[in-house]
Amino acid sequence: MANESQVQLSIMQFKKQSYINVEGKRDASRFYILKLGQVQISKESEIIEEDTGNILYPGDFFAVVSCMSNHASIESAKALTDVTVICVDRDQFGLLLQKYSPIAIKIIKSFSHKLRYFDSAITRLSFKGNVEENPKYIYNIGDYYLKKKQLSHAFYAFKKYIQYAPNDSNVQEAKKYMLKLQPHIKDEQVSRKQDGFNRQFKDNEIIFCEHEPGAELYIIQKGKIKITKIVHNNEVLLAVLKPGDIFGEMAILENKPRSASAIAFGESELLAVSKDNFEIMVKTNPQLGTKLITLLSERIWKAYRQLANILISDPLGRLFDTLLTVVEEHHIQIAHGEGYTFDFGPDELIKMVGFPADKGNLLIQKLFENKKFKLQDNKIVVTDLEELAKQVEFYKKMDLLERKRQKSGSKQE
Repeated sequence: MANESQVQLSIMQFKKQSYINVEGKRDASRFYILKLGQVQISKESEIIEEDTGNILYPGDFFAVVSCMSNHASIESAKALTDVTVICVDRDQFGLLLQKYSPIAIKIIKSFSHKLRYFDSAITRLSFKGNVEENPKYIYNIGDYYLKKKQLSHAFYAFKKYIQYAPNDSNVQEAKKYMLKLQPHIKDEQVSRKQDGFNRQFKDNEIIFCEHEPGAELYIIQKGKIKITKIVHNNEVLLAVLKPGDIFGEMAILENKPRSASAIAFGESELLAVSKDNFEIMVKTNPQLGTKLITLLSERIWKAYRQLANILISDPLGRLFDTLLTVVEEHHIQIAHGEGYTFDFGPDELIKMVGFPADKGNLLIQKLFENKKFKLQDNKIVVTDLEELAKQVEFYKKMDLLERKRQKSGSKQE
């Protein structure tokens, strides 16, 4: 990187065994590109064994997630040898991508792979099973919507199933359903005309469905988009996206089927970016690269927090941690005596953690035994955010001590 001075990058050197970045560090305004030496990435508690390894070499990067999401660092970086790194400040990121677009492509592809891996782990741990995305399962999506009398969604799913799994066992059944549904479907839902990069969708119109192969990512220009997933024969709302948000990127970056469905929430206008023009657009429009990396950084941070939450052994601790994650996600400062009103109540919190209603209601009662938490207008209120953080720290420390005891016991055996 010969012209680093033009983008005001700085070079730093670290001795062997010194720490470059520390887990939990807040206000991280820079990330690093390794120029010389080797760096080891570690976490206080390895949540899952990542498949990409934890040793970095020249050309690799680290601390991008905390820098671009503006959250506390989720990992530590230790120099295994004497190390030289290039430091990139957050406000220099766009200029860096403008001059060195291959860096953006490398980070985006690395992040999409990591996020796909995290999402798979969350599904496996949360739902005790991991159905790999596969076009043959689109039939199940169509069958679900048919039973729920959401006819346009069912028609869309059966059509895509026949298109992408033409030799599967349920194709003839799907064709019969399509014939029955055809009279109830509007013409524009059967054959939608594409207008260059622009896409328009009516309220509740499906954009793509789970398990469908993807060829485009989308940037929302107008309206909102619901991201949903069918889990145990129930449609789960994962997110509601707004103008400026990007979705569908995993399919074109990882070349795998969609992991969730996207449905218009009101009339929506989208900008579509295909696999073929993605890298060109990032090179010619560094703002797109910056936005996509920021988005992926936020998603990785949140996915990591979800994984950490799943592995908290005490279910009450999981409730506290879910609340803290929401606070940190909105970048609310945690301070003594500072209160916060969540925009949801007990029922939503129980669903967020994934507990059945009967178990969740008992836990909610325990949560409100702490006088710092109360219910107001059916919304959860914490009157002291410092108390919330202390509760989460307590449960995580208990788990860490238990893991150390188990590890010590296994060594003695």
